[in-house]
Amino acid sequence: MKTASDCTRRNFIKTSAAAGGTLLLSGILPDQEARAATTTQPTTKPQADTLLKGICDIHVHAAPDTRPRSISELSFVREAKEAGYRAVMFKSNDWSCHDRAYIIREAVPDFECFGSLIMNQVHGGTINVHAAEQAIKTTGNYCRCIWMPTMAAAYHHQCDKRQGKGIPVLADNGTVLPDVIRVMEICAEADIIFASGHCSPEESIILAKKAQEVGVKKFVVTHANSHIWKMTHDQIKRSLDYGAFIEYSYITNVWGPGTGIPQYEPLSDAEFVAFARIAPKQSIITTDLGQVNMPHPLEGMRKCLAALQKGGITQQEIDLMVRTNPAKLVGLDT
Repeated sequence: MKTASDCTRRNFIKTSAAAGGTLLLSGILPDQEARAATTTQPTTKPQADTLLKGICDIHVHAAPDTRPRSISELSFVREAKEAGYRAVMFKSNDWSCHDRAYIIREAVPDFECFGSLIMNQVHGGTINVHAAEQAIKTTGNYCRCIWMPTMAAAYHHQCDKRQGKGIPVLADNGTVLPDVIRVMEICAEADIIFASGHCSPEESIILAKKAQEVGVKKFVVTHANSHIWKMTHDQIKRSLDYGAFIEYSYITNVWGPGTGIPQYEPLSDAEFVAFARIAPKQSIITTDLGQVNMPHPLEGMRKCLAALQKGGITQQEIDLMVRTNPAKLVGLDT
């Protein structure tokens, strides 16, 4: 299942190893910088325009968080609403944010704000079924995604050579752990997203198969174009065959030398477009932005849309990936 070759076959894994895993996908900064967050403003004033109208970005990092963020959840919702977005879903690697979505909605009415929950170590050293049960009971029902471990994932620990084994999702024999299956059932019953988090590509395929058996309608393979989670086209096809939605995050095209995440080699826009072209009907596009010294999420989305248009992706396909599909996944009528 999880072999050393799984962690080294990516074109740019050497860069990550050299960085010692200090800076990660979620925007961790070196210790001397992590004590003070900076604020990044969009280069153009947020305003309604046809380019961003109706966008649903369901993978955004914002403060409050345990890592520095360039934006707060409330300020970003205000900016996104002004820019014409339809919905936003926040992700925190440590804390739940679905409870804050309830408050944000009171402050910014007539805008769809959602949160999510990640099964990392703050909830214990194993998959925490009770945390999932409580998340879907939280006032407002704004938890629309439960992610498998990210920073604490066993695969992530293995690839970064961290101490400890991390939180597994599979047993030693390669079968899905009972607590993971129960969380799948919770997501199926609530009709919310079950996302693979930072599991390996092969683990994600196994999870997709089991999720289909359990009855999950909204299984998402997390950022399948990214770093050590980058899937081959064959792996993507296998996931699609099990009914999975595939997420592509544009953060991969804006990190690299001179950015807040300098140790990763950026994708070319042509490579990103090639991923997006595989199966638009079962794909979503997100920014995964909000880290300091990185593009503002609105700017990241603008760059992404421009790249897709330039690469020949049709407007209908773009709409599916940034509007229709993500809206359906968070439970909005389209």
